[in-house]
Amino acid sequence: MAAPSAVTDRRTGSLARNWDRLNGKGRLAGIDLARGLAVLGMFAAHLLVTPELLWTAPATWLGIVDGRSSILFATLAGVSIGLVTGGPRPLGREAMAVARMRLGVRAGLLWGLGVLLIATGVPVYVILPAYAIMFVLALPFTRLAASPLLTIAAGLAVVMPWIQVLLDEAPLWSTPLGDELSAAVGWHYPFPVWMAFVLAGLGLARADLTRLRVQLIALSAGVVLAAVAYGLDAAARGGGDPVTPTLWSEVWTAEPHSSGLLEVVGSGGFAIAAIAASLLLCRTAVIWLVLPLRAVGAMPLTAYSAQIIVWAVIALAVFGNTSLLTPFRELEPFWPLTLGIVAGCTAWALLVGRGPFEWTFDRVSKLIVPSSLTKRSNP
Repeated sequence: MAAPSAVTDRRTGSLARNWDRLNGKGRLAGIDLARGLAVLGMFAAHLLVTPELLWTAPATWLGIVDGRSSILFATLAGVSIGLVTGGPRPLGREAMAVARMRLGVRAGLLWGLGVLLIATGVPVYVILPAYAIMFVLALPFTRLAASPLLTIAAGLAVVMPWIQVLLDEAPLWSTPLGDELSAAVGWHYPFPVWMAFVLAGLGLARADLTRLRVQLIALSAGVVLAAVAYGLDAAARGGGDPVTPTLWSEVWTAEPHSSGLLEVVGSGGFAIAAIAASLLLCRTAVIWLVLPLRAVGAMPLTAYSAQIIVWAVIALAVFGNTSLLTPFRELEPFWPLTLGIVAGCTAWALLVGRGPFEWTFDRVSKLIVPSSLTKRSNP
């Protein structure tokens, strides 16, 4: 049996390692903060009845979580892919091949977890299947530098909303399997349009988000994009809603989850600005005040999944049914559930380390794709 002093030393050493992992120089604390905000924003969108956002009416500002939280999450997926594949300098050929294959394995695991969360019957649109598909679609772009990535993202943002209207009307979605297929590919977050957010995030990572100049430019660009798009949307609404929707009215909108051109530009700009603002805040003493949010952002997959799992357990215990949204919201679960998950993530990050799902996905991907794979296959 280990002596008490030895046990204490191990615990102290583990705490120090976990503290360094969360706060070390090699970690972008602002990215963790932005991820934490995105996750909590999705909690609010799921669990609260949010008003229609009017920027001139502060009482409606809670509506900012609708649509924008998930778009921020998708943009951060691109940032994560960029950081894993080399940050400002893409990995070399062999290292990139390993990184891509591991990301492909993680995408498969993400999709499987997403399907399991959908199977709980909790009435939310689970983002993980779409997230997984976008991971795979981003892999061919990981060798590109910031400028071409941001150019491609801008092109998708302008072009794909027009095509998305036609894709949404495809007869496929009206077939008996349409709903299941829609859930399986995360069509509430349609990847043809949402790849613009992922590639924008990948481009930000390639631009080197550790640099103050890049952070300031990203903040300015994001604010301008959001202001222009939301301003145009407000002007369009001033003319009243058309009695019969047209292609123009369906595209020229910033309505949350519309995949409209103005939503893509405005909410994409909002996501870029939120990431830059989080990075800038973490250059100050605020970094310590937001430690619990950063802990959530260090294990976003665990936090996101925990919300749905706990929701399902509570709903089953209270109602015997997981699919009732309004009755569950009437229990006022947002604060208890959110604060519990924040506290749990903070304790886990400091006492244990990586989130359980993050650790598992990392271990499985490394077991399936060892770092020596390319050396064995290319002697």
